[in-house]
Amino acid sequence: MSDEPEVRPLDVDGVGIVSAGTAVWALALVALLPFTGRLRDAGHGWWIGMCAAGTALGLFGVWYCRRRRASLSRR
Repeated sequence: MSDEPEVRPLDVDGVGIVSAGTAVWALALVALLPFTGRLRDAGHGWWIGMCAAGTALGLFGVWYCRRRRASLSRR
C-alpha cells in the first residue's frame, strides 16, 4: 500500500481546447489568404490548404466533442 493519494482523471470534455485549436487554424488561414500568390510562387501554396484542412477538421472535432458531451450528460 502506498501513502500517495489516488489521482483521479480530470472531467474534461475537450470542447474548449478543440475550439481554440480550430480558431488558430482559421486565423492562420485568414492571415495567409492575402499572400496566396507569393506563397505559390515560393512553392509554399500548400500552406493555405493545410490551414483550410486544419480548420475543417477542427470544426468536425468541435461537433464531435459537443455530441460526446451531450451524450455523456444524458447518462
